[in-house]
Amino acid sequence: MIAGFAVSCTGAPTAGVELRVWAFGSEGEALAPIAREFEQANPGVHVRVQQIPWTAAHEKLLTAYVGGALPDVAQLGNTWVPEFSALGALQALDTLVARDSMAVPRGDYFPGVLATNVVDSVLYGVPWYVDTRVMFYRTDLLAKAGVTSPPVTWAQWQGALAAVKKVQPAGAFPALMPLDEWAQPVVFGLQAGATLLSDHDTRAAFQDAKFRKGFHFYVELFRQGLAPALANTQISNVYQEFAAGRVAMYITGPWNVGEFRKRLPDSLQGKWATAPLPGPDSAGVSLAGGSSLVIMRKSPHQDVAWKFIAFLSDPARQVRFYEKVGDLPARRSAWDAPALVEDAQLAAFRTQLGRITPTARVPEWELIASRVAQAAERAARGRETEDAALAGLDKDVDAILEKRRWMRERKP
Repeated sequence: MIAGFAVSCTGAPTAGVELRVWAFGSEGEALAPIAREFEQANPGVHVRVQQIPWTAAHEKLLTAYVGGALPDVAQLGNTWVPEFSALGALQALDTLVARDSMAVPRGDYFPGVLATNVVDSVLYGVPWYVDTRVMFYRTDLLAKAGVTSPPVTWAQWQGALAAVKKVQPAGAFPALMPLDEWAQPVVFGLQAGATLLSDHDTRAAFQDAKFRKGFHFYVELFRQGLAPALANTQISNVYQEFAAGRVAMYITGPWNVGEFRKRLPDSLQGKWATAPLPGPDSAGVSLAGGSSLVIMRKSPHQDVAWKFIAFLSDPARQVRFYEKVGDLPARRSAWDAPALVEDAQLAAFRTQLGRITPTARVPEWELIASRVAQAAERAARGRETEDAALAGLDKDVDAILEKRRWMRERKP
């Protein structure tokens, strides 16, 4: 089926084509053998995969953009899509997806993840793998505290945390939410219905009542002693803390499923589980994360680049990629594979992926997110009131968005 698609989707010759592909971290290493399969299905095409460390990826992409040396296809973190689309570096994909809807069907992607690739109603990327945040928890500690099922609402969660704290050793905390992570305060704001930005994404909206509600819930967890006011750098080893019972609940992503299985002792392997995140009054939303595949606008091999993306988007290949790297498939149909269906600790992720939402789709998001974490830390440590922290956050973000306002005011 895929080989047939590779021949039929375009009449353009492919002999002698070298397709340059950039991929990051372990994904780059795992991509090489799949690229060889693509070459076999498309004689005359050579795929040159360059593996780049995640720590250097963003800078290398920007440097290549300035120097006119971008690849044909690249893996792009979802939050980077708005930035590179604003630079004019990415090829719009709506026409290609519409033309080849059988190979890349929009309806088979989790809507919240697909939305991260849409900027100003234009699709610039195809989700390759997805991630989101869920709750990891010690089932035995919750049971000891009389909590028989994971919480669904904020009130239930606070009650469960308070109950667990009573059965923990002195100096322990039921929840862990490192203060140098922006995800938790943002998630709580999104769960309360916050938009994060306003006025066509040109101004901050963190003092809005909806974000304020989520921010207050976050800060209260620290005030009530339900979470330690610590950053990741102040936590020696999360897995040891979890194993010792000094942490009972931890909001994190799918990469930690494998880590928990590897790092926790055998005696605890049946005593931890995952659950979707609670919300204000019912099950809550979480972040839409992961990486996408994009075509660079100036690539001379657009048709072959699209073939390669369609090749990687095949559900069976996404399952194989999961089995090799641990990345969760972006195609919903891939989740019907036994490797995922039979894994009880992935069930929460599948449920949560149906309730995810993108962050603000602006090029400045990475910088804005760091300011959110700083404001949340000041409030959680009691260095500022919530009102002062949010006022300062709005001021900082408005300054970050000043150029965006200037450009919009002058746009015809």
